[in-house]
Order: sequence, then structure tokens, then C-alpha cells
Amino acid sequence: MKSALCSRFFILLPWILIVIIMLDVDPRRPAPQLTSRPYFSPHTVGCGGSRVPLRRSSLGRDAAEKRNESRPPLQPEPRLPTIYAITPTYSRPVQKAELTRLANTFRQVAQLHWILVEDRATRSELVSSFLERAGLPNTHLHVPTPRRYKRPWLPRATEQRNAGLAWLRQRHQHQSAQPGVLFFADDDNTYSLELFQEVVARPPLGGQGRWGSGGCIPFVFRVHF
Repeated sequence: MKSALCSRFFILLPWILIVIIMLDVDPRRPAPQLTSRPYFSPHTVGCGGSRVPLRRSSLGRDAAEKRNESRPPLQPEPRLPTIYAITPTYSRPVQKAELTRLANTFRQVAQLHWILVEDRATRSELVSSFLERAGLPNTHLHVPTPRRYKRPWLPRATEQRNAGLAWLRQRHQHQSAQPGVLFFADDDNTYSLELFQEVVARPPLGGQGRWGSGGCIPFVFRVHF
């Protein structure tokens, strides 16, 4: 008898649960809106177990504003002076190779203008095409050396250096004074990049005027154009 009642109860139990669920569901009731929950509760427990909403403290914002106010404004980086490198050159079998070596060094120097002066009555095609592919701000000049100055005991490339200086004077004669560094770079020499860092960073020594020397490195002059 007891087993028969238990079996009937378990048979009717699923149907009873289905009827209860159907009676509880109201189709006219709107579905609850899903909202994203934060990773922390925006409440804190107060006295008596009541929950008090948290308030964002303005101390952090005020401290950040004070730090920004106390920080000095960033100063713009000083503009580097232009380095003018005057290079006399003449035609010979190794001319292009030596100019290529020099150009590879100059390309790594910021604010450098290369003044290349040929010892010729006209510009050569070799040097002109080389400068077009050099990737450097440059000026191509030419001036021949008089025969009377081609003596073994006389200084060489004087006419070419003077031509480079004359071009600089003519270019800057109607402009305001600008700081610059004048550098005589022979094409048969090899120069370290540390040299250019030194001539730019070196403070001027002694008096300084227009086209006046301001350093103690040979053939390097700090000038005002």
C-alpha cells in the first residue's frame, strides 16, 4: 500500500511542477533590463548595517592639478646652428671615391650645408651628377687656381676657400645675424662625428664679431652672418 502511494506521488510530481510554473509566468509583465555591473560595489556599509553610496574624492584630481601647476613649462629645444663645410676639390682618379666617403659622413650631421668648390674653369659633369645623388644641401662652385700660385711651397686651395667665403658673404649680406659654424673640410681627410658635436656644443671663446673666430679647433670658426 505504501509503495503504491509513493509511486503515484512521483508520477504526479512533474505535472504538479509544470502547473505551478505556468501559473507563475505572467506574459504581460515586461522583461527586466540587463545592466552591466561594475567590478566593485559603489556602496559602503555604514553604521547599523546601512549601505552608503561611495563619493569620488576630489583629492586625487586636486593633487594632479597642483602637480601640473608646479611643473615648469617645457622650453623649446634651441635651434642648432648651421654648419657650413667648405671643401676644395680637383680632378684626379680617386676624386669620386673620396667625395663619397666625405658625403657619407656629412649625411649623419644635422644642419650641415656642403659648399664644394672645384679647381676648374667650369663645373665637371662628374661632380655635378655626384652632388645630385648625394642627398645633402649643397652649393657647387668652381674657380681655377692661377698658374703663378701653383708652386710646391705655396698654400693649396686658397682660391677655392676664398670663393666659398665670398659665396657665404653674398648670401647673408641682406639677412639678419644668424649663428653658424664654418668648417674647412678637405676631401682627402676622414672626419669623426664627435668633431661636429664638439664644434656645435663648444662655447665661444674670446671676442666674437662678424666672421670672427670663436673656437680653438683648427679650421673651425663660429661666425655670425
